[in-house]
Amino acid sequence: MSEVILHVTIRGRVQGVGYRAWVEYQATNSGLEGWVRNRRDGSVEALFAGPGHVVASMVALCRKGPPSARVDNVSEVPVDGQHLDLRRAGEIFSVLPTI
Repeated sequence: MSEVILHVTIRGRVQGVGYRAWVEYQATNSGLEGWVRNRRDGSVEALFAGPGHVVASMVALCRKGPPSARVDNVSEVPVDGQHLDLRRAGEIFSVLPTI
């Protein structure tokens, strides 16, 4: 299975509803590497790295989100491994500060 790294942006009612914590839980349980953070424009962005089918499943989960979220749009872009460097040292998956 090949390694895939996707940068994902989620728009809708995705802040203040536990979306980041939900993403962290789902990604960690799926064995993915990466990070998640809020953006000041109201979106959530995430980076998922792992086997292609697992990353695809995670993106599909993001299209639904946790029960209190309303997801209007999810965009995804393949990126290189340098984007993983944003994680906190020693963490496999990080919740980062808002930008």
